Amino acid sequence: MPTSTSAARVLRFDAFELDLRAGELRKAGARLRLQGQPIQVLAILLQSPGRLVTREELRAQLWPSDTFVDFDHSLNNAILRIREVLGDSAGTPRYIETLPRRGYRFIGHVEEQATEAPAPQPDPPIAIPAHVGAGRIRRFLAPSFLLPSLLILAAACVIWLAPILHRANAAPIHSIAVLPFDNLSGDPSQNYLADGMTDQLITDLAQVGSLRVISRTSVMHYRNTKKTLPEIARELNVDSIVEGSLTRSGDRVRVTAQLLRANTDEHIWAESYERNVGDILQLQSDVAQAIAEQVRADLTPQQIAHLRFAPTVDSAAYEDYLRGRYLFTNDWYSGPQMKTARNYFLESIRKDPNFAPAYAGVADSYLYLAFDREISPESAHQSAQQALTRALQLDRDVGEAHEALAVMRWRYEWDWADAEREFRYTIALAPSYDCAHEDYAAFLSFAGRRAEALAEITKSHELNPDFNLDSAKSALYYQLRDYKALVETGLRRVSADPHDWMEYYFLGVGYEGLGQPARAILEYQKAVELSGGDQDADAALAHAYAVTGQTSEAKKILADMLSRAKSSYVSPYMIATIYAGLGDKDQAFVFLEKAYQEKSPDFSWSFKSDVRLDNLRSDPRFQSLLQRIQLPAPSDSQS
Repeated sequence: MPTSTSAARVLRFDAFELDLRAGELRKAGARLRLQGQPIQVLAILLQSPGRLVTREELRAQLWPSDTFVDFDHSLNNAILRIREVLGDSAGTPRYIETLPRRGYRFIGHVEEQATEAPAPQPDPPIAIPAHVGAGRIRRFLAPSFLLPSLLILAAACVIWLAPILHRANAAPIHSIAVLPFDNLSGDPSQNYLADGMTDQLITDLAQVGSLRVISRTSVMHYRNTKKTLPEIARELNVDSIVEGSLTRSGDRVRVTAQLLRANTDEHIWAESYERNVGDILQLQSDVAQAIAEQVRADLTPQQIAHLRFAPTVDSAAYEDYLRGRYLFTNDWYSGPQMKTARNYFLESIRKDPNFAPAYAGVADSYLYLAFDREISPESAHQSAQQALTRALQLDRDVGEAHEALAVMRWRYEWDWADAEREFRYTIALAPSYDCAHEDYAAFLSFAGRRAEALAEITKSHELNPDFNLDSAKSALYYQLRDYKALVETGLRRVSADPHDWMEYYFLGVGYEGLGQPARAILEYQKAVELSGGDQDADAALAHAYAVTGQTSEAKKILADMLSRAKSSYVSPYMIATIYAGLGDKDQAFVFLEKAYQEKSPDFSWSFKSDVRLDNLRSDPRFQSLLQRIQLPAPSDSQS
């Protein structure tokens, strides 16, 4: 095929096109995720359609003699990755034909489109390196007689030592992002399985203390992205990236994963695995161990053992677990979605009573359903406790179970010392588990440990760059009663995201804490409107109405909440705050006592810091409640 050195070339075949200048493979205009060596191999094959391209030619062009890799393994994985993206098959090829032990031939019809390039001698991004053909030149110039045996021995030593020296001299990898695995099954309903693979790999790698692993929330934004790996790496501030794909056929799952040095697109490692769905936990463990080895991670014996531990699970049970986790991580704020997630976790347990992560999922679901006031705290606590006990009996190192246990000890049982132990143990198990750092920060702020809380929330932000630091700090400033900071961050947040009701709520609290209840009312009204009538927002608005003399408006909200309490769960704590605003202290303490007796998570979150209860704090009944819950004393870091 003729080549123009002054034109940017686009090679077309069927619905696909490869833009050599942009380094992009597209299908019907949509960019496909194919980068690094696989796209370079495809470019070489497309430029010689119908001709056998030998393995030796590919090696000379892409893996020169001074690059020390497992060539056969890397090339095989590159071809496999190309076939997965194209939907091709080695047995019945449409595009790439394999000639065993010889090489590959592109058998599809290729058309070339050339457009004028902006510069007379552009550097093509799909680099065919300057050493193309160098191997043939060296062979031509080499003497025909045999080299002395000493020279042969020396060369053999260099070849043997070079990979070791190359790896030893390579820049160390300290951070990693696992991009969303592609679902190549051709069935969108299998997306949850690809996402489950992504999630579990992140979870496994988060246990490696020497690695900073970017959270799921941040990487999911790069699904179907057009950005290059170096661009993604710069945005996430990581040294390396894992990308891969998953294909399912019946009960068989094939996973291909590769590790790349992010700033250069350098291929470090790739592997393909095929297992039954029931053995996918072992597959995930194998991938995580391989990556940990490639990045030369420092692992404790406990981390090594846990990475290797991969129980067999019933395939149907595992699929239900993944569906539940998919809903939990994507829509945890939605009550109906959370109930559906809980039901999937329960179904997973029914099908496989020995699958520990499903019990942790059940516990998480119940705890957050109570936080959202979808169910009563008593039923949530009892169900979560039973699930966590069973989860830790089956596997004492399930990080999600320990994190849920820490939250339960804090928010439901008021066991401050054990809650902190569980938070610390969770973080020791998985140093890159961003949710654990976020929840621990909230606990520390509740305990009045300001500096430690801010350090933990900063750590969570490093692991989850998509996580808004100002938004997280709002919850901390609420606990610390830092109303000036609460207003400052609140103003920034409502300007940046005018649809987040929580930011209006915290801004209202800030104004009320600064003695400006009339301004607080405006923010609370927005919070009520955007939240669809969240109980906390309703109670805050009613309290502000009451303290500004608008008692009739406050009593309307109170009457509505008391009416709703007859048919669904309404937090007695929230009702107590309205009575406090109306000056009815006796009724306020009646409902605070109810909240105490049912161990309401609203009570444990707000009681210590809530500005709505300030007129009750000097009352002996308030002091009695404080003594009974034995709040942790603030440390010196509060200031």
